[in-house]
This record gives sequence, structure tokens and C-alpha cells, in this order.
Amino acid sequence: MEKKSLKGRYAFIITVVLIAFACFSARLVQWQLMQSDYYNDIALTSTAYTVKTEALRGEIYDKNGVDLAVNITGYKVVIDKIYMNDDKLNNTIVKLVDLMEKCGEKWIDNLPIIVDSDGSYAFAKDKDEEIEDLKSKDNLNMNPYSTAEECMAQLVKKYECSEYTKEQQRNIISVRYNMAKTNYSKTQPYTFAEGISENTMSVISENMQDEKGVYVESTAIRTYTNGTVAPHMIGVTGLISADEYSELKNKGYAFNDIVGKNGIESAFESYLRGTSGSKTIEVNSDGTTTVNSVKNAEPGDSVYLTIDARYQKVAQKALKEAVQEAHDYAKETGSDIGADCVGAAVVVLNIKDFSVLCAASYPSYDLSKYYDDYSKLANNKNLPLFDRAFMGALAPGSTFKPMVASAALQEKAITANTIIDCEGIYTTGGLKLRCMGYHGGINMFEGIRESCNVFFAETGRLLGIENMDIYAKRCGLGVKTGVEIAESSGTLAGPEYSKQMGSEWYDSYVSPAAIGQSDNQFTPLQLATYVATIANNGVRLKTHVVDKVTDYSGKNVVYESKPVTMDNMGVSLKNLKDVQKGMNMAANSYIALDDFDIQIGGKTGTAENSGSDHANFICFAPYDKPQIAIGVMVEHGAKSYVAVNVAKKIMNAYFHGDGLKDIPKTNKDGTVGNKTTESSQTSKQDSNG
Repeated sequence: MEKKSLKGRYAFIITVVLIAFACFSARLVQWQLMQSDYYNDIALTSTAYTVKTEALRGEIYDKNGVDLAVNITGYKVVIDKIYMNDDKLNNTIVKLVDLMEKCGEKWIDNLPIIVDSDGSYAFAKDKDEEIEDLKSKDNLNMNPYSTAEECMAQLVKKYECSEYTKEQQRNIISVRYNMAKTNYSKTQPYTFAEGISENTMSVISENMQDEKGVYVESTAIRTYTNGTVAPHMIGVTGLISADEYSELKNKGYAFNDIVGKNGIESAFESYLRGTSGSKTIEVNSDGTTTVNSVKNAEPGDSVYLTIDARYQKVAQKALKEAVQEAHDYAKETGSDIGADCVGAAVVVLNIKDFSVLCAASYPSYDLSKYYDDYSKLANNKNLPLFDRAFMGALAPGSTFKPMVASAALQEKAITANTIIDCEGIYTTGGLKLRCMGYHGGINMFEGIRESCNVFFAETGRLLGIENMDIYAKRCGLGVKTGVEIAESSGTLAGPEYSKQMGSEWYDSYVSPAAIGQSDNQFTPLQLATYVATIANNGVRLKTHVVDKVTDYSGKNVVYESKPVTMDNMGVSLKNLKDVQKGMNMAANSYIALDDFDIQIGGKTGTAENSGSDHANFICFAPYDKPQIAIGVMVEHGAKSYVAVNVAKKIMNAYFHGDGLKDIPKTNKDGTVGNKTTESSQTSKQDSNG
């Protein structure tokens, strides 16, 4: 019975399968034979293309909502392959270029070949990478020594523009070459020009209305309203590179997307970018188009920094004046000392949470002119593009001594009242380290106040390099502070670094290291973090420049920075209070602070190097209830007072409002906090569809 039952079941299953197969076969015959003309007509009469729409990039503000990197409504000229007749493309380009030049506007022109004064083709200056790319196997596949004329001969043939003048040929090729590089296609329109004026928009629209495939549309333009405020920190955006595309394509990036290149624009790219939208366009055989579906783009999130634009401007002015003070010293003394001073930087931290209140680097630049001025900036020997505040590591000099004192006290290498005799020179271990004075027998408090090299050379010997480096790292010296953008880890002198450099470390080297020389090199960011740690009773928090991230409207917080403990010096409160007292005694001895009415803890440092001494200063204020910590470095500043004056001007601004009268705390339009301007609203609507 069971065998008969199983046979029946198998037969039933086979019958069902055969019936299903017969139905599918019949339907397939119907589609391919009986209704083939119908479906063929559909295929021939319409084609659908999905085109990406841009997302509005999130904006960047200071802690008070002052505009730093925002969007305004602008206009761009687009060539759309869906509507463009390829046979007319060259003529269209010539006409567009002519209109742009008459309006005095620029178009996107990246071809590294020009027509020189003799009417010949020549390679553009400072375009070596672009020229190499043009000749590469991915493009013209020409020999590295090929001339501009030879390259253009191939390009003229490729783009069929031999009947045009040389200038017109060059312009046609520039556009079409860039089209190819940015994947111009029916799903990828080409941006011919962007950021054009309203007048040019009108001229293009009027003169190109009969040209299918060319139109002007509104778009969001990245604008740096306060372009001189913290440009190194903000960063810039630009067209995605081949390497970036290879890394980001799996995250939905297209070959012609705009991405953050450095600074906050890069570090918070995932927040700022937003989500692209799309629209599906159906093109019929008669050329008519229909938009069938639209997916709205979602704007990116906005980033609020911890910096205050007002203090930033005060700091930038103070740094410029510090460099001038060094030059003035050289003139007054009739020497070269200070004449080689070209750069300086300062970082100010809020001790409560180690947020960066300002971080200025001099010389600097204007973000709003970055691309226009790039060649000049990149070739400037004073390196305005270099972020000295976060990346510029220099010898700290005597600013290192409070850390050495803290470690030595904790390790019981000395006590606060240990007496070390200074006769102006330190010779232990075969060294000859000179001191700035003859201090006689002094203790730790006096050692910090007098900045006695002999006292700290001996203290360093008693402490040992291993202990010294352990405590230094706990303070944030020789390690990264955790800040969100690029920073240098600096260099910490010791056996570890010597081994990396392939050199030998000797015990006698500890004494030069203890006075802030040897291989020690730190950034202003690290100095500020280090002194903030001492002022914070030994607790080092994560240094940060981002306060919060909100949605584009500014109403909903999606990320907020909170204090994060990175390390602890491991120094007792009593020992730290003794070091703080020594720093207070030192600050009270500086002539430059005679007229400053707030008690602070501080330490100067002049670091020897190949030119004039670097002038450095660290401090925290007020002394009894610390609020801010400052690290200043003036390259070849020669005299420590030039660094002290930078901190003094910032403290006067912070505690007394000096210099803030003419610096607004609000946005340009008078609003405070995150703003949604009319132009931003318009941009969002355009982006969404």
C-alpha cells in the first residue's frame, strides 16, 4: 500500500511540474512570436535614464553660529547629453565660450595646454601632473617627451575639430577632454561653468534657448563668508580625485562628485555630504521626454565648531604683530636676531572640556580665494598653507620644564625644596650646558621662576629618560591629542626615537632633553593640551574642535561632543599645586605681564636651533580657577616676550573684551546661531528636484 501511495504522489508532482512548464512555454511563445512587434515598438520608442540630483552640503559654523562655510544660491551652465545633438556639440561649445568671455566669466578649463603669444600650442606652467595624466596610457598613450603640438594633433583628430581656429580648437578640446574625464553621458550631465552671475545667467538663457541640451540651473555654491577665520581648520572642497573615487565609489560617490579635501570639510565628510536624489527620464523616439519618478535628495548635516570667530581674529592679528616685534628687535639691536622670523601659531583651550577656543596660524590665507590664489600660496616660501598650530612641531625649550618638575616630584627624584646649586654651567656626564644666569642654590619653585637650566639638567638626570617620557606622553606630548583633524604627534626625545632614526642614545642626553632641547619637538596644540592638563590637576581630556552636529535645519542634534578622559598624569594634587605655584611665580616675573591684572600660571621658553631662537609660551588663567590654557610658538621669534604678548592679547580679549568691539558675534545677516537664509532654502528646493 505504501509503495502505491508513493507512486501516486510522484505522479501528481510530475504532472503539476509539466503543466507549469507548458504554461511558461506558451507564454514565452506569445511574447517572442505573437507579440514581438508590440514589445519591440516599446523598446524602440522609449528609453529611460536615471540621473542623479545633488544633495545640499551641510554647513559649518563657529560655536556662536557665525558662518564659516555655508551655501548660497548660484547658477551653473549644464550640457545634457539626453537633449544634445552630438553633431552640434563643437559648435555649441564655441558659442558658449564666446558668450562667457563677453560676460567676463570663467568656465571650467582644465586642459594643461595653451595657445602662446606666437600662436603655437604650449604646455601650461605648473601643470606637470595634469600633463603627465594627459599623456598617460589611460588618455593619449603618448611618450613622456611628446610636445604640446603633438598632443593637440591627436586631440584635434579625436574630437573632429580641424576646421576651427587654434583658439577654438583648444577650447573645444578642453571641454570635451574634461567631459570624458567626468563620465559625461546620458545619465551624467556635464557642468560647463559654475558660480556665474545672474546677468550671465540671463545672457546664456536668452542666447542658448534654441540650443537643445544647454540650460542654466540654480545650484548651491560653497561660500566662505569669513574666509580668513581658521582656514586651515575649515578646509576646502574639490572634485573627487581618482584615488578618492576608488576608495569611495562603494559608498555611492560618482566620478564627478565634490568632496572635502582637508580640515573639517574632509574629517566630517560623511555628515556634511548628504544623500543624493535621482530622477528617471524617459526619452521617446520623437525626442519628447517625461520625468517618471523623482527621489528627493536629503541635505547634509551642519557642523558647529568649538572655536569663537572673535577670538580667532584677535589671535591672528596678535601673531602677525608678534612676527613684526621680532623684526623690530633685529632693527633695534642692529643684528640679525629675530630678522628670520616668518611664522607663528597659537592654540587656546577651554580647560573645562579641552575644546579649542581658537587655533591660529601665521602667515595664513583666505579660503574664499583659495583656488584663485593656490599657485601663489603653494609657492610662497613662508608656507601660508601649512597649519603651524596643529602640524608645526618645534623645540619647546623651557616650556618643557614644568612637566619635568611634575614627574620628578612624583617619582621622588627631588622634593619641592631640594636645593641644586647653579654656577652658570652644567658639566655632569661630560656635558657643557650653559644657564642664562648664576642662580646659586635654588629649589624647584625658584628653578621654574628663573628657568634654570642647571637645576633642570640635574633634575632630568635624577629622573631618567624613561620616567620623563612616560609623564610627557600622559600630558599629550609626543602623542596625538585626539583632535578630529590632521595633527602631528611631534617628537619625544629618548631611546625609542633614537632607535627609529638609527642612532645611539646615551644617558647623558637626558639633561638636554629635560630643558626642552635634544630631539623634543611639539606643536602649539600639544603645548596647550599639556598646560591644560597641569591646570586640570593632571587629567588630560580629549582635545576637540567640534561642538556638535545638527541636521541642516539646526533643530535636531545628531552628534554632540562630550568630555572624554584620555589619560592622567598620575601626579599627586600636592605636587601639581607646587608646580602650578612655580608657574605663577614665573608669570609674575615677566615684564611683559606687569600691567596684566589677572594672576596666571605660565612658562616661557627660548629654544636654540639653526637660526634665531624660537620664542614659546604656555600659560593657564586665572591661576586660582583656571578657565583657559594657551600654547604659543613663534618661529625664530628670538625673545620670549613676543610669545607672551600673543597670549596676553588673547587673555585681554577673553577676560576684558579688548579688541572685540569691532568684531561681530553674529552672522552677516544679523542672525545668531544656525540660519536658514532665503538662498539656502532655494538651494535646497533646487537640490531636491
